[in-house]
Amino acid sequence: MKAEIDRQIDFLAARAVNLVSREELQEKLERAAKERRALRVKYGADPSAPDIHLGHVVGLNKLREFQDFGHTVVFIIGDFTGMIGDPSGQSATRKPLTREQIQANARTYQDQVFRILDPARTEVRFNSEWCAGMSFEDVLKLSAHVTVAQILARDDFQKRFAENNPISLVEFLYPLIQGYDSVMVNADIELGGTDQLFNLLVGRDLQKAYGQAPQVALTLPLLEGLDGVRKMSKSLGNYVGINEPAREMFGKLMSIPDALMGRYDALVLGRPQAEIDAARQAVETGARHPRQAKDELARRIVARFHGAAAALAASEEFTRVFSEHKLPDTIPAVTIPITQRKNGKLWIVSLLVSAGLAKSNGAARRLIQQGAVKVGDEKISDVQAEREIPDGCVIQAGKRGFARIHLV
Repeated sequence: MKAEIDRQIDFLAARAVNLVSREELQEKLERAAKERRALRVKYGADPSAPDIHLGHVVGLNKLREFQDFGHTVVFIIGDFTGMIGDPSGQSATRKPLTREQIQANARTYQDQVFRILDPARTEVRFNSEWCAGMSFEDVLKLSAHVTVAQILARDDFQKRFAENNPISLVEFLYPLIQGYDSVMVNADIELGGTDQLFNLLVGRDLQKAYGQAPQVALTLPLLEGLDGVRKMSKSLGNYVGINEPAREMFGKLMSIPDALMGRYDALVLGRPQAEIDAARQAVETGARHPRQAKDELARRIVARFHGAAAALAASEEFTRVFSEHKLPDTIPAVTIPITQRKNGKLWIVSLLVSAGLAKSNGAARRLIQQGAVKVGDEKISDVQAEREIPDGCVIQAGKRGFARIHLV
């Protein structure tokens, strides 16, 4: 049995950054095998936006590996903590959401995680189950288990404190609440990104205080977002949601820096390192163009969530639009009231907003100033520009924003 346990640990710890500790994981796996029970593997996500993104997929892939060995995933939707905002790995407080926003986002999570996880081996919990009913006395008793010095030891708090950036007292409570989640679900193991290590260790301390065996903490690499620098984050807007349309997902993936292709291959797709190294070498030696390699990577990822046919269609459209400078096959039709015209013309800034291609006049102006707006075949460079818009005219904003205008 020991050889089999060692094999499992080697497999489960592959691509992990921290494992606290291998000896404890071995002990838990051996005991679970002897007692013929499944370990409880905890993973949490705050529903700060309706999409689960590729950064989450890194953890979900590892959770599925645990499930394939017969263990149970306890997926905690942080509907309570989402109203606080977790600063982990961030330089500023994440804006808390209302209960209504949290509930709306949380409803989409369960369907999305089951595109990777096995529903039969997944227990979905909401941390409002135990947090919402806590009294102030309960919070004080919980807080007594962690010192201010421990909290300030976190890198993100240290940086913000040194830079005189505000830190809300309620943020200090976030690691406590996450750790308390581990107590309430009696977690054997908790997974998270490297920025979550402190919170996972707090969970171990609280479990000891409550008479439970401490959870094994396993952290995974953070997947960089579309900017190639910061971690993929819904709050930062540099993410690829797994529920996004195939064409949108493909277009975003084609924008990642070339240097990140290997990271996405390894962490999102889990391809063998030998294959990843061979693909990288082909690009470096000039045997293959980086665009071809990235197209293949994007198709593999899109196919995982939308199927091979949709991935191929997205690839073909991307080539048609961005390489051959042709229009997409499908362009949303937008109806604009004819009353918006002045002297037979429409102000392009206002038109972009009305067509849903810009969120505000300011955003529309920036798109024009960046040279990213076309009306028909004309590139617009003047933010004051007004044009006569024929019915059926196609306008473009940015690389992926198109609308066909109909006046009524």
